[in-house]
Amino acid sequence: MKAQTEIETPGPAGPLRGTLLSPAAGDVPVVLIVPGSGPTDRNGNGPNGLHAATYRLLANGLLEKGIASVRIDKRGMYGSASAIPDADDVTINDYATDVHAWVTAIQARTGASCVWVLGHSEGGLVALLAAQQTANICGLILVSTAGYPLEQVLRQQLRANPANAPLLGNATSIIESLSAGTRVDADSIDPALMPLFRPQVQRFLMSELTVDPAALLARYTKPVLIVQGSRDIQVSVQDAQRLKHADPRAELSLVPNANHVLKAVHTQPRSENLAAYSDPGLPLADGVVEAISAFVQTSTTCPR
Repeated sequence: MKAQTEIETPGPAGPLRGTLLSPAAGDVPVVLIVPGSGPTDRNGNGPNGLHAATYRLLANGLLEKGIASVRIDKRGMYGSASAIPDADDVTINDYATDVHAWVTAIQARTGASCVWVLGHSEGGLVALLAAQQTANICGLILVSTAGYPLEQVLRQQLRANPANAPLLGNATSIIESLSAGTRVDADSIDPALMPLFRPQVQRFLMSELTVDPAALLARYTKPVLIVQGSRDIQVSVQDAQRLKHADPRAELSLVPNANHVLKAVHTQPRSENLAAYSDPGLPLADGVVEAISAFVQTSTTCPR
């Protein structure tokens, strides 16, 4: 049997909310799932065609392995909408503070001595920041997490899509300004780049652009698992290898054919890869749940 219940923790102006999924009884490990960038909900879905249900599938997969999980809505969004008046008025460190609050709430609710923190994509950077200030994290699971600062990641992602060629000059100028802490007026942003660089999210981008995940990981001493799909078109295997280099004691699991949302893609075309982002019925790639569950069940919480 399983028990699925709502769980919450205080936010700045109202509660942060999530879903606790746990075996019906027993003292089991608990994994906090920190979502990726943008308006991604606790299940791994969002607007603009993101309906992969990655976090719901991951939670269900971990449950089958005897591991509890908490998947969450970010402050200002979905179930956590009342936590702040404006979901865009955040920094990356605000999200890290929320992870700290979630760890405390999960411990109070479950009695766990510590909580594993799994960050997906941008959530991996949030997890790394939270781990610098939160003692009761058992260890980190960095899934599809960039190994380079966001300013480098954005440049690479924009260059990777040939359709962006006419936009690269404008994008480069915007990235340079924001990295230097200077806002960019809306009339200086190509309309095609507005979803990425609109003025409302520039405060958040400036807080994140120059943070180096590898440097954060190099200072971390507890167990770490790095999970990376071989067909991820947003974060590369080289990112995972850079994280591994920063922490040679970390475990690295390269999952064949998995894309950024952890679905199996067996051919090269970008169109098939992106189609998996909108298919909640497509299961997670083989090896994802297995790698995470094996790591959690066998790792020690003692500092290395």
